Parts: sequence; C-alpha cells; structure tokens
Amino acid sequence: MIHPLKSLISDQILLSNVAELYGTPTYVYDKHQLVKNITSINNALINNFQKFQICYTIKANSNPAIIDILKTTIPDLGADCSSPGELFAAKIGGISTSDCIYTGNYESDDDLKSALEQGAHINLDDISSLHRLKKIGIPKEISFRLNPGFGKGAFSEVVTGGKNSKFGVPKENIVDAYKLAKEIGIKEFGLQCMTGSGVLDPEYFPKLMLEILKISELIMNDLNIEFNHMSIGGGYGIPYREDEEPLDFELIFKNVSEIFHNFFQGKKIPSFWIEPGRSVIGNAGILLSKVTGLKKSYKNFIGLDAGMETLMRPALYNAYHHIYKIGHLESGSKQVVDFTGRICENTDRLAVDRSFPNIIEGDLVAIMDVGAYGFSMSHQFCTRPKSAEVIVDHGKVKLIRKRETIKQIFENCKSI
Repeated sequence: MIHPLKSLISDQILLSNVAELYGTPTYVYDKHQLVKNITSINNALINNFQKFQICYTIKANSNPAIIDILKTTIPDLGADCSSPGELFAAKIGGISTSDCIYTGNYESDDDLKSALEQGAHINLDDISSLHRLKKIGIPKEISFRLNPGFGKGAFSEVVTGGKNSKFGVPKENIVDAYKLAKEIGIKEFGLQCMTGSGVLDPEYFPKLMLEILKISELIMNDLNIEFNHMSIGGGYGIPYREDEEPLDFELIFKNVSEIFHNFFQGKKIPSFWIEPGRSVIGNAGILLSKVTGLKKSYKNFIGLDAGMETLMRPALYNAYHHIYKIGHLESGSKQVVDFTGRICENTDRLAVDRSFPNIIEGDLVAIMDVGAYGFSMSHQFCTRPKSAEVIVDHGKVKLIRKRETIKQIFENCKSI
C-alpha cells in the first residue's frame, strides 16, 4: 500500500523548514487528506442512508483548527464528546453542543450537569448514571450505551464490548434501563453501541448492526417506544502496516444500510449515527522528529527528541507506527534498530527491531499515522513540554498550536 502522505514526507525542503521554524518534535497534519477522509465517509452515508449524522470523535484529536476544517467541509457535522473539555473543544471548533453526543462513563455530577446544561445528546453508560442524572435534571431525550456481550478491536486494550469491558449497559439489563428512563418522564430515546477501536474487518459492522437491531426490538416491543437515532459508534480502523488495506466505506455502509432499512420497513426510521475519529484524522498526521543520538549497545538504538510522552500508543498498546527517514524513503543500506526517546522508562520505545536506513544525528524522521490519539494522548512526563502542531495546505504551513514551554507547565503552581 502506498501511503497517502508519501508526497508530504518526500518533501525534504518543506519538512526541514517546519523543523527550523517550529522545532521538533512537531505534529504535522495534511489538510487535503483530512478533507478527503471526512468527505469519503460522508458521501458513503449519503449514498446509503435516508437520515444520518456524523459525530466526529473529539478525543481522537481536539485541536480546534482540525475541528473547524471538518465542520467547514461538512456543515452538518456533530461531535462525540466524553468530557466537559471535549464539549468546549467542539464549541470553539464551530460545532454547537446541541449537535454533540455526550458519552461519559462513571460520570461525576459535574460531568452530567455540564452535558445537560449545554443541551448535548446525553448517552448514559449505566443505569446508575441515570440515577445521578435525575437528581440534576430530566432531559427530554436520552440514550444508553449498549454492551452486546462481545467486542472487537486492534488490541485487547481497545475492545470496549464484552464481559471484560468497563463500558455500557449489558444487554440483559438494557430493557430495564429504558423502562426507568420512561418512568421518570423522559419522552424521546436513542440507542448507542461502541464495541471497540481500530477494526479493519468490513464484515464486523453489519454483524454489529444485526445485534443492535435484535436488542432494540426487545426494547421497542416491551416498552412501546421508538428511537430518534441509533448509533453504531466508531471503531473504524486505518492501515498502520504496509500490508493492511483501508476500509471501503461505500461497501460497509451499503451492507449496514440494507440490514438497517429492512428492519425498519413499515416503522419509523431512526437517524443513523456514527462517531468516527481515527478514520478521519489518523492517516492525515505525522510526527516530525529529530535524531538526537545513536547508540550501539546490546542492541542498536536511534534516539529521538520524540518519546513516549510525545506519542503514547507504542508504550501503551505496543502499537505499530511506520517510520521513514525524511528524504530517503526507500534507499540506503539497512540496520536493525530500536527507536527510543529521552524518557526515563525502558518502555520508551516508538519502534522495536526495525530495519532502517543508515542515519546520523540531526537527521529528520517521520512517524506515520499519528493524527488520531497522538497529540491528544501526549503528556508531560519527565517535565517535557508538549509539541507544536502545524497543518500543511498545498505546500503552505500554518501553526495551529504553539509549542508548550517549561514555564507554562508550572503556571498554575504556587509556592507554600
């Protein structure tokens, strides 16, 4: 598979200028790819559903400039939020909170109050959440997150359905959840189900839709309610390895649509909702990093100024991200190396046992497919400030987040 950002990472002059102007490590996003991704998803839905809503998953990348580009491209775009901070990010990115679905878990009273007061579509993780919410206020509409008893994900850590998951209402209890909601005066309803992240199996999504509809029929028949919307969540994967193939959204939504519309034939048809994040922004971002040191020990190490504090996924999930030497994508003799950062943890590896061209201190590398859960999961361990973020639009570079400074890390601290 040829990576869609191959032309970007081949542009040694542009990326060298980014490094010189904004420093490294820096997250670099490609606007063209971002727009292409969200347009492809939207077009596939237009072709297959009568009513639908895309709610971009803010947790994937909450930079307001990214959100604004997506909202400008798809004016009806909503957002999937899981915290008051994500509601705030959606708002300053141009998405009304009334177009947001708020899916928390183990929510505090403040979390629920924030979602209620801002008019978000509240999607509750548990019946206990409804007990907390009713003390704050009764919304007109509610949905519950269904745990159908199974899930799927790229890693076990990102499977969010099944008996080992902390998320969702078990299917055995879902009718009771809606019964209580109806009893306390809620008039309108949705249903949501998100069972895992990074799925590249196109046959999984129709299977999930069948199970959601099977369970929804129990709710509808037992309680005589209709659904305004039904969400299949996100979880749409992207290829991280060169031998993986991207999802065909036209095929996926065609198959899901046939099941969906056949089920609701002669009934009120809910709006079909999805909550994509990784599939929107994942392959539109690279992490530009500089080689800080080379070490020959029991293994060969390439030290970078980006580490696990900059990109957490490899340390957290043993996730794979391809790495290229800027300006030398294919050529050069190879060595087997580990890529590591400057963090005082032995898990600080961005790649292990990779075959890689010869390289020297000061060279630039591109760590691929970091647009989703890259910057948003970065942190300040070892008191390393967070990276800058830039976006490239037809060869022009715009700064969309300044690099954090050490001083800024301590601005909210007070001496005693």
